[in-house]
Amino acid sequence: MRILDAVGGGVSDLEASPEHDEPGFLKRLHQRLHSNPVTGLITKVVVSVVGAAVILVGVVLSGPGIPGPGFVVIILGLAILATEWTWADRLVKWAREKAREAAERARAMDPAVRRRRLLVSGLAVTAVSAAVVGYLYLYDWPAVAVEGWDRVQGLSGAVPELPGM
Repeated sequence: MRILDAVGGGVSDLEASPEHDEPGFLKRLHQRLHSNPVTGLITKVVVSVVGAAVILVGVVLSGPGIPGPGFVVIILGLAILATEWTWADRLVKWAREKAREAAERARAMDPAVRRRRLLVSGLAVTAVSAAVVGYLYLYDWPAVAVEGWDRVQGLSGAVPELPGM
């Protein structure tokens, strides 16, 4: 059975999936939380806040200068939201289908083309790494870092002093 949630925007699916006869622990917990309008609303709000926070972390991680698996974290946030929102579930299914298509294209690619692309990518990473190391060597790494920190402190008084400075 499908019911319109208390918030009025999402639809909760309260039936077991066709491939499973008995719902798992998380599905039973979801059903129980949504059996009461108050706990259903609280669940929807908490899941929405947590999912949005995870997506924001993913956006930050995918930004320049911050290493991390940004797109993976964004998809994880969408998967969290998909437990309560059908639009997020559609996005996750779309992303899963696109990933499956990309994997098929990679498997179907000529091995010589794949090797050439890997070689060019490796050379590009090596060239960029060498350029960064050369820049830091040429402009004195510690001085660049301290000057950059001083610039950031000039923009906001909330930025703390560097230790030992």
